[in-house]
Amino acid sequence: MIYIAICDDEKHMSDHIRTMASDFFRKKNREIHLRTFTSGEELLNYNGQIDILFLDIQMKGMDGMEAARKLRASKFRGFLIFITVLKEMVFSSFEVQAYDYLVKPVDEKQFEKTMERLYVSMQNAGEDSLLVQKGYEGRIIPKDEIVFCEIIDRKIYLNLVSGEVVDYYERIEHLEEKLDHHFFRCHRSYLINLKHLKGYKNGTAYMDNGKEVPVSRLRNREFSGVVLQYMKNM
Repeated sequence: MIYIAICDDEKHMSDHIRTMASDFFRKKNREIHLRTFTSGEELLNYNGQIDILFLDIQMKGMDGMEAARKLRASKFRGFLIFITVLKEMVFSSFEVQAYDYLVKPVDEKQFEKTMERLYVSMQNAGEDSLLVQKGYEGRIIPKDEIVFCEIIDRKIYLNLVSGEVVDYYERIEHLEEKLDHHFFRCHRSYLINLKHLKGYKNGTAYMDNGKEVPVSRLRNREFSGVVLQYMKNM
């Protein structure tokens, strides 16, 4: 599932974006959950997941730029696309890591061009995130939120900071290639995020979510060296 939010105080524009987004992902055979907001304040009060946000800059009350600053400050990592009537606003969009901007009235060709680029970015997931695909559903998960990964019967289980466990089918070797140097294969069935390592003793890695992960004898010496090097580089 890809979670999309549209924040615009003009209903006709919000409906227009909704229609184009629905059409685009239907062609990609991707299931989406779409939610609309009419103000920056309403958007900020929402605690649900957002993978893609279409945000109007010129709104009554809190404008879109201020809402974007507050979202990024609260660790929002989704793709942000501004909707604006002012082309010059694009220069302000860099500070909030906007992916792109669409000029009103939003042309369908312009929209599709932006979304094609974004879709490729989602598939690549970026350096800081992992795109998990489960059937026709896709979800973007920040790598920092993964405490450890476990494989059971060809299925990957991502144990997240929130306590949620996300499962999907993938070879652990392929997952290992997508992760960065913060992750270590401590066992044939486990990959741990060193950022969440709390301690290590007698073949067991203690994670900061209270879970214990086994470290195989074959990887014990390498693991100790990796942990020491990681601590030096912190």
